[in-house]
Amino acid sequence: MTAVVAPFSPTEDDIAEFRRLHQRLGDAVESSIHGKRGVIDLVLVATFAGGHVLLEDIPGTGKTTLARSVARALGGQVRRVQFTPDLLPSDVTGTTVFDPRDGQIRFRPGPVFANVVLADEINRASAKTQSALLEVMEERTVTVDGAAHPVPDPFVVIATQNPIDLDGTYRLPEAQLDRFLVRTSLGYPDAEHEIDVLRPGSTAGRVADVPVVTTPDEVAALAERLSGLHVADLLLRYVRDIGLAVRTDPRVRIGASTRGLRSLVRCLQVYAAAQGRNYVVPSDVQRLAESVLAHRTVLTRDAVLAGHTAGSIVQEALETVPPPQPDQD
Repeated sequence: MTAVVAPFSPTEDDIAEFRRLHQRLGDAVESSIHGKRGVIDLVLVATFAGGHVLLEDIPGTGKTTLARSVARALGGQVRRVQFTPDLLPSDVTGTTVFDPRDGQIRFRPGPVFANVVLADEINRASAKTQSALLEVMEERTVTVDGAAHPVPDPFVVIATQNPIDLDGTYRLPEAQLDRFLVRTSLGYPDAEHEIDVLRPGSTAGRVADVPVVTTPDEVAALAERLSGLHVADLLLRYVRDIGLAVRTDPRVRIGASTRGLRSLVRCLQVYAAAQGRNYVVPSDVQRLAESVLAHRTVLTRDAVLAGHTAGSIVQEALETVPPPQPDQD
């Protein structure tokens, strides 16, 4: 029987190094996206947690600009896919082609073979094309004609989508939503920052001026080290209890799975390190739970008609479940 080797806990130097890098990345992206530091930090946390990000908002709020800015700051290979109703799965993953020069059939990689993939307006493509991303987002490989082709490491999909009630959009299947580590939105900037964005000569939206801060190798190495950050059993039980409260809510048809709760724990590790800590506290859970769990929660029809949202139910669970106290066993 093979023993499972736990990852080494990050040292204080590792935590300090990551905190500095996280700060530099946030500053770089914020030069293009003004007044949205909280959203920027959340996207960076998901990236170092090894997950994918779904940005949902109305057109014109900066979703694509944020995705492109993060991709540029992270360095590495970047590919952008504009999802449209006529986009085919092979346009995303790649396909085999016949080479007349030597009579061989070769695999031609699609745009998913990059460190950062920008899936713009993902819900404008059909469900069949959306599903082409399922395997690669989870397994980090693309299977074509029985052959598996690994994508680069690290691999992050940053997708944008418009609200589903807009014309020409398709609802993302639950299985597709579950592949995204976090879902968040930008919203409108506050009055002060909106004036700053409108001012002639502003750096807002100037993605080309965003500096490259790190490399794929550094991202992968730090992500691996942070995966060993300590999470106390009290906090794990707190996460479990929140998930259980959401699942057993009578307004919920499907709650977050165990994979969803594991995703939350992974985000907590990175978020704690970004704050300069080598341990997780209850306020970290309260900060991240809605972004990680809400899009994995499906409500009953009656709950939707009554005006409830998955986000509000997750927030109610956070208010209902008591956080652990330091003196608890």
